[in-house]
Amino acid sequence: MSELRVLAPTAILGYGFPIQSFEAGLRRDPHVIAVDAGSSDPGPFYLGAGVSFTDRNAVKRDLELMLTAARKRKIPLIIGSAGGSGGEPHLKWNVEIVEEIAKEKNLTFKMAMIHAEVSPKLVLDKLASGKISPLSPAEDLTEEELAKSERIVGQMGMEPIIRALEMGAEVIVAGRAYDPAVFAALAVYRGFHRGLATHLGKILECASIAATPGSGSDCMMGYLGENYFQVEPLNPLRKCTTMSVAAHTLYEKSNPYLLPSPGGVLDLSETQFHQQSPRAVRVTGSKFIEDANYTIKLEGVKKIGYRTVAIAGARDPIMIGQIDEIIDSVRERVADNFGEKKLEYFLDFKVYGKNGVMADLEPVVETKSHELGIIIEAVAHDQATADTICSFARSTMLHWGYEGRISTAGNLAFPYTPSDFRAGPVYAFNIYHLLEVSDPCELFPIELCQSGEVGA
Repeated sequence: MSELRVLAPTAILGYGFPIQSFEAGLRRDPHVIAVDAGSSDPGPFYLGAGVSFTDRNAVKRDLELMLTAARKRKIPLIIGSAGGSGGEPHLKWNVEIVEEIAKEKNLTFKMAMIHAEVSPKLVLDKLASGKISPLSPAEDLTEEELAKSERIVGQMGMEPIIRALEMGAEVIVAGRAYDPAVFAALAVYRGFHRGLATHLGKILECASIAATPGSGSDCMMGYLGENYFQVEPLNPLRKCTTMSVAAHTLYEKSNPYLLPSPGGVLDLSETQFHQQSPRAVRVTGSKFIEDANYTIKLEGVKKIGYRTVAIAGARDPIMIGQIDEIIDSVRERVADNFGEKKLEYFLDFKVYGKNGVMADLEPVVETKSHELGIIIEAVAHDQATADTICSFARSTMLHWGYEGRISTAGNLAFPYTPSDFRAGPVYAFNIYHLLEVSDPCELFPIELCQSGEVGA
């Protein structure tokens, strides 16, 4: 095979895509349809709670189009980081949707489920043998911290996906995976250059975000040859430029030349970007340097409490001019009111229109907003305490008597009733470490079945 073609329909499964773009990709006769289904960007809650950050109906809509097209053309469909976070409940959730579509569309295929959730016992054994090291800014992992973990996943490379292809899988639903792996696996399996395949996967993982104007809800086509890869958006409203593709290459990376990945480093020191046509960019020179020891990134979360929030607005310019002092006073009043109860809690005020986005890093000192959006957040070990702190902080701020106040009816405007919302459990990442393995597949068991047999 002189060229391998990869269709990437959307940045994340469930983000959607225009049918016209998808059909344009199918007309280019792809060898594989691949999609990344998850990310750690939405935060630790989804991994800990075992739920998806994408909507089920939206995921099913995307999957129905992809699965039907892949089976009609007898090409693999590969899904990575199933269910958003790639843990066991996320994987089962995604597989359930695949099975539902297969039944409704009368589709039959061999499916591989690649599990990525890692047991604390395994991690403890690896920790004892010195096989775990921290990723900055994480600290050394301790047994005490490990014991607090609610769920741990390993971020697989392309090797488990390649093994599933070797086993004859036609549909692959993988747990937590390195984003480019699902796009590069078939290419490496068929003998293409690993460096170019991985770099192509790095561009395709977010689909048309690498185009201009960029979109995470539109399709991208990748072409991989012996010494190049090429990317092209499938919507005529978009185009790839050397700038847009090079910029996306650096997306979420701290080093512009060396991009770490499972098993090695993508070396871009000799990479070149060429404007092949007005809408397509060709890339050459990317190399993959294998690590001496293969490592897998572990992601783990712990529960730290429960959250309650209140959303309010402020319009009084006198209050806006004193907002920092008012917040400090409200904090002191809350602490004084519950001091004898010795309640443990976290209380925060996010002020949008002042520094709600960047907080202490905000370079603009003077607030010129005519109105502010204020989010009052309370976190405590139990939901009742979080409710108490949020409620008291909200009512105190509502009636706080600041200097120069004219109206006594209330300082805050609430867009909703009830004003306070229970946000439920709060999680934090507590494992962000590298685990050294002797086999890239050892953490990721593969379960092969015929469609319709899962859970039967």
